[in-house]
Amino acid sequence: MKSISETYPLLAEIDSPADLRALDAKQLPVLADEIRAFLLETLAHTGGHLASGLGAVEITIALHYLFDTPHDRVIWDVGHQCYPHKILTGRRERMSQLRQKGGLSGFIKISESEYDHFGAGHSSTSISAALGMAIAAEAQGIDRKTIAVIGDGGMTAGMAYEALNHAGAIDKDLLVILNDNEMSISPNVGAMSKYLSSIWSGKIYSSLRSGSKKVLKHVPTAWELARRAEEHVKGMVTPGTLFEELGFSYYGPIDGHNLNDLLSLIRNLQQLSGPRMLHIVTRKGKGYPPAEEDAIKYHGVGPFDPGSGKSKASGKPGMQAYTGIFSDWLVAKGEQEPLLHAITPAMREGSGLVRFSEEMPERYHDVGIAEQHAVTLAAGMARDGLKPVVAIYSTFLQRAYDQFIHDVAVQNLDVTFAVDRAGIVGADGATHTGSFDPAYARCIPGVVIMAPAHGNDMFELLNTAYHYPGPAIVRYPRDSVAKPAAIDVDSRVEIGKALKVRDGGTTAVLVFGSLYAVALPIAEELDLTLVNMRFIKPLDEAMIREVARAHDFLVTLEDSSIAGGAGSAILEFMNRVGLDTPLLQLGLDDEFPGQGSREEVLADYGLDPENLRRAIVEFTRLPARAQKT
Repeated sequence: MKSISETYPLLAEIDSPADLRALDAKQLPVLADEIRAFLLETLAHTGGHLASGLGAVEITIALHYLFDTPHDRVIWDVGHQCYPHKILTGRRERMSQLRQKGGLSGFIKISESEYDHFGAGHSSTSISAALGMAIAAEAQGIDRKTIAVIGDGGMTAGMAYEALNHAGAIDKDLLVILNDNEMSISPNVGAMSKYLSSIWSGKIYSSLRSGSKKVLKHVPTAWELARRAEEHVKGMVTPGTLFEELGFSYYGPIDGHNLNDLLSLIRNLQQLSGPRMLHIVTRKGKGYPPAEEDAIKYHGVGPFDPGSGKSKASGKPGMQAYTGIFSDWLVAKGEQEPLLHAITPAMREGSGLVRFSEEMPERYHDVGIAEQHAVTLAAGMARDGLKPVVAIYSTFLQRAYDQFIHDVAVQNLDVTFAVDRAGIVGADGATHTGSFDPAYARCIPGVVIMAPAHGNDMFELLNTAYHYPGPAIVRYPRDSVAKPAAIDVDSRVEIGKALKVRDGGTTAVLVFGSLYAVALPIAEELDLTLVNMRFIKPLDEAMIREVARAHDFLVTLEDSSIAGGAGSAILEFMNRVGLDTPLLQLGLDDEFPGQGSREEVLADYGLDPENLRRAIVEFTRLPARAQKT
């Protein structure tokens, strides 16, 4: 097996951006090729976000080559494109543990490196954070450059435009790089555009423009004529008029894979001040043909064969992902219900909406990375007679909390929320964990919250949510279960009705959601009563009274935050009505989880079979109540 110095001779010498800056600029394209090859080799074993990183190699090299990082701040949006950044900032040797327990995060993480200036997990935050840092540098008299790198997907979120609007208004020293990786290189990325961008970023044009402002602003009519003439000339060859109107000097678009052009233009932009935007066009999956041809498929990958591009075998026979069950339900229900419309904030593949989008495109709505808009859009649809289903990750629903309350719940509108990635998600870590939705949703009046224990539950509870005449949540994890016995788009359950699965001895376990699969064999082994609660809100109060009076001990089990979660809801009810049965709450502790497989992280919280069994046994050894109430 060849050493890294034999396979990647230039890359092997780069342990920090200081080493990178020691290279001759002519060596950088070779380094870019080595980074791509190394990235491909690494992710074939670990999995991760492949296509975006392959497309961001040159801009990453250029930024670390020209700016004095970590003193200068480079803020990456989302983090999907951050792997080349990790490789160049001293973490190359740790890439083999990417997204694994105890290894490197798949995103930007300030506790991981001094070069990671701001955490990135959710989209469209980079410009706001970078502007805050630019203000901080100026306020403290620090000579520092601040750069935000954001993709065109991130620019679909309103937050990005709020930040642009503010930055343009206060005229701070900020460079925003728009990494446009969804479009092919258009005709205006050619000699004329390159020439004009070079002129516009140069000192002569900048000085003339600045001088003209000073002179012509004393003659309002002449200044307005000059300003409009400049905009019209630039508008003929660039799409930057919007950004100019927001107060940014706009440059581009240019080929983001041409290092010579990138270095030349960014050098010019380093000499300027104020809000500037550089628009580069890159190709997702650059350098790896399968990813270039299907960037969506290779956006996030598991371990794969780099030769064929095929994923390595995973999954178990007879099992189906909860997301797949939702997809089957949505199509079947959509065929039966013409008023059903599906909404996603840019997560068609991840949320299982591909089939629906292909079979019922007129009722499919991808709003981009705009969770707030997605929720209020659904509210508007529901207000005038449609039946919207919002497919959204738990961690992303957090971004639309006000809209959930104000636009849906306050008006008691009929919106179904299919909340995916609820609970522990595994390799994506703290930024994507869906721990909090029971706590932040159950305090909202009128909202029904359901947690299916298995595939058959999923169908019944989705049907129940859909037909409930108000806001309803069905939360489910990134996990697989036995395939449903049958697809029944009519079967529903009574709102707030739990299901006792087995009667046992002195202890009852009340389980919410997918940890039912772990609890069932333990209940059989230890002779426990087991209740599939199904509803976090409203609770089955009659069932709670029954098991509390019939047992010496109660245990609640949930894949969500203990603080404010389902177990807390039961404890609140018991306290209110005077039930004093000892209760053990098992769930996610008051901390942000680490990364690893879902099974590994659940084990960290004691939610694996061995630790659950031990916790229940130890709890039930405590003295029982002297008398049942």
